[in-house]
Amino acid sequence: MNGLHLTADLGGCPPGLAALTDAAALRACCMAAVHAAGLTPVGELFYVFSPPGGVTGMVLLAESHVAVHTWPELGAATLDVYVCNVGADNTQRAEVLMCALIADFAPREVERHRLQRGAVATAADTRHA
Repeated sequence: MNGLHLTADLGGCPPGLAALTDAAALRACCMAAVHAAGLTPVGELFYVFSPPGGVTGMVLLAESHVAVHTWPELGAATLDVYVCNVGADNTQRAEVLMCALIADFAPREVERHRLQRGAVATAADTRHA
């Protein structure tokens, strides 16, 4: 269960940015970033909300997932990248994916967070050793 969870809250995204309102544009952005990071997509879902037309998109990865939620009326988006590090360290791939997504949204403001996951499983493993 060892993994890395990255989040970013974006503000001041350019008005009219297609990825904020168009599911196909957000999908293209996400899939390009996933492939550039060397991760493996295994499923996807993108949904456009009624006006003002924000989009929620998710790409399931063999390594875990990426999710994006947009608020075009606020020029904002949230990004969520989670990768498992069991069998291989995907930390660098997660960072590349997050940086590519942030660049695509060209925000004026970014708040990023990084969380190491799996402490409960690790503690349970040592208790049973």
